Amino acid sequence: MKEKDQASISISTQALHRMPYYLQYLKKLHSEGVEIIAAPAIAESLDLNEVQVRKDFAAVSKTKGKPRSGFSVSELIENMEEFLGYRNIDDAVLIGAGSLGKALLSYKGFGNYGLNIVAAFDTDDSIVGSDICGKSVLPASKLCDICRRMNIHIAIIAVPADQAQAVCDQLVSCGILGIWNFAPVHLSTPENILVQNVNMAASLALLSKHLRDSFSKQRD
Repeated sequence: MKEKDQASISISTQALHRMPYYLQYLKKLHSEGVEIIAAPAIAESLDLNEVQVRKDFAAVSKTKGKPRSGFSVSELIENMEEFLGYRNIDDAVLIGAGSLGKALLSYKGFGNYGLNIVAAFDTDDSIVGSDICGKSVLPASKLCDICRRMNIHIAIIAVPADQAQAVCDQLVSCGILGIWNFAPVHLSTPENILVQNVNMAASLALLSKHLRDSFSKQRD
């Protein structure tokens, strides 16, 4: 059967966000010895629409599922990892080696998702020159030189909100094309720059509201 050209595939942002959850579930099945899985079973387990699951799988799977049985779990894992780029390690830099930055540098799981933080940068002289989990903390003045010399296009911002836009502008001038922003602020960037925001304050607000609504219903 003819394989799809992965480079030509385009899926929605919502579908892309579902892929890591599919992958996590499929890896769990694989560890339990499951070889074949049907779309309806996945839809039920993840509380998704069956048609939605089939459409998502069709976008990334190089072969169709087998009639009356389903998809090969190992093939789906391989196809999804390839589609998401998990098998192609992308080097990245981290700006801001404070408490949050240190936690991110300490996390060992980024490699599973194709990300390798090569170095951190900071303006605090008490931090610059230190080593955090094998990653050197360099002065911010060396940021552009490192990014251009190592051909790095991904950056993680973990600085306070009032510093984030200035850091973002510097990253754009250094050739960065993708930014993972942990600062609680909206960043202004050119159209060709992708910014993925991680707003912990917003997430906490949603959780708090959900709890308030749940307790309110219990009292009624």
